[in-house]
Amino acid sequence: MNKSVLIKKYSGEYEAFDVNKLINSLRRSRADEDIIQDVARKVQEQIEEGMTTKKIYQMAFKMLKRKSRVSASKYKLKKAIMELGPSGFPFEKFVGKILEMEGFSTNVGVIVQGNCVQHEVDVIAQKENKHYMIECKYHSDQGRFCNVKIPLYIHSRFLDVEKQWEHQKGHEAKLHKGAVYTNTRFTTDAIQYGKCVGMLLSSWDYPRGNGLKDRIDKSGLHPLTALTTLTKAEKTKLLDQGIILCKELHENPDFLEQMGISKLRQNKILEDSRELCRSH
Repeated sequence: MNKSVLIKKYSGEYEAFDVNKLINSLRRSRADEDIIQDVARKVQEQIEEGMTTKKIYQMAFKMLKRKSRVSASKYKLKKAIMELGPSGFPFEKFVGKILEMEGFSTNVGVIVQGNCVQHEVDVIAQKENKHYMIECKYHSDQGRFCNVKIPLYIHSRFLDVEKQWEHQKGHEAKLHKGAVYTNTRFTTDAIQYGKCVGMLLSSWDYPRGNGLKDRIDKSGLHPLTALTTLTKAEKTKLLDQGIILCKELHENPDFLEQMGISKLRQNKILEDSRELCRSH
């Protein structure tokens, strides 16, 4: 196949289609290597000039789903996090759950008194001497990045809160930090500023090897929106009831019963969610 077929990225830019990039993204699904190679070959055969990366992803996802539902769920992780919207609140709860799994005690959606004014903070996380104030920036569009204005703004809020925290009893030895979590990516400037002022930044793939996708894989905390066995309406209903994770779903199977889902489908949903919860 001609190597120089141009495809259109989410950002609107064009680049040459690279089958190795597709293979690497498919490996996230942890499907068998022969399945990955087969899907990549079939997708490559159907690539046309100007095709969007979104369309390529959809093709790969459909093929993978036919071979393994759970692999398809893992492959769609990025999209599944975007499906937590539109308010962004489920994403805040999701971030809180990841931190809890990592040993933090968390409060989601709290009003905190700063030195000058009150602040609405998405997540407060504490573990040993660590005390973090976290802002969650959720985007439902993959092409939107967090630019430098976000950490600049969050850092100024954090400094106001930190002044207040420092006056509190028992906080003398605590390590206070401001943080920004996003489900998309940071611009280079945003990362540079965050590093410079000592903020914690976490995005889909930053820091390298410990971004959201890596932490989800390690903990097995997949959002229920990753399940291919639930309809969009069912996912919305469960999110409205505060169920965010596959883990919570198989700990509370009664929710599926209450929604009138047939026994056969309930078993499929719970089987997939159990499989997704296995951490790596």
